Amino acid sequence: VQLQASGGGLAQAGGSVRLSCTVSGRIPSVHTMGWYRQAPGKEREVVARITSGGSTVYADSVKSRFTISRDNAKNTVDLQMNSLKPEDTAVYYCHFRQVVGPVDYWGKGTLVTVSS
Repeated sequence: VQLQASGGGLAQAGGSVRLSCTVSGRIPSVHTMGWYRQAPGKEREVVARITSGGSTVYADSVKSRFTISRDNAKNTVDLQMNSLKPEDTAVYYCHFRQVVGPVDYWGKGTLVTVSS
């Protein structure tokens, strides 16, 4: 499984950014996809996840502001980030977990910088 993320960049507080991740390779039917982030000096944390069945989970800090979605036909998972805050500044990583195992795959991080 390979992950290719796109999007990110610079945004102002209150603005929006959309991240997209394309998954390729042998994709197991039972899996979760999601986004993590790592801010400077902090540990990597989960932002949002979506299962192969479509169930979603969000970190409390992003609920009602971020939306994760998937397109099964295109094998993509997107993260729409609205009402951005400076504390959302981080490197964002696309994540794929094969439930059987489990086995984790990571995309290269993409930097999101939110200015106040």
